[in-house]
Amino acid sequence: MKTVVGVSDLRVSSNSHEIIITYALGSCLGIAMYDPAEMVGGLLHVMLPLSKSDPQKAIAKPAMYVDSGLNLLLNKMYRLGAKKGNLVVSVAGGATMKRRAKDDYFKIGKRNFTVFRKLLWKNGFMIANQDVGGTISRTMAIRMSDGIVTINKKPIKAH
Repeated sequence: MKTVVGVSDLRVSSNSHEIIITYALGSCLGIAMYDPAEMVGGLLHVMLPLSKSDPQKAIAKPAMYVDSGLNLLLNKMYRLGAKKGNLVVSVAGGATMKRRAKDDYFKIGKRNFTVFRKLLWKNGFMIANQDVGGTISRTMAIRMSDGIVTINKKPIKAH
């Protein structure tokens, strides 16, 4: 069973038959987390770094922002039994979609990744796997049976 996560959305699951996938990670970040002991995982597709840029929109669409989206992802995973100390964190995206980096005035991809790293550091998490930056769009998937994350169809380490 394949579940697609759209932009500004997320999915959390403990169904071992499910694969969660998201497409078109340009400056957006795809954040996958997996607890191998509880076999609970999730995938979040965020667009922008901080919810304070539009608090009303953040209430309606918390998964749009790195800070509120990460909080929502963690809370949903904990409700399914995931434990903080078990979580394996993978991230992809954060690219510039301009031909030349100097033309990327707002640096959304870079800012998304910087905010994400700071939030992880503040909360005692480490990134296990990453494929960020550059100028390519990515597709990211996580397989619930074993936590294997693929980025552009290439598997990266699960744990």
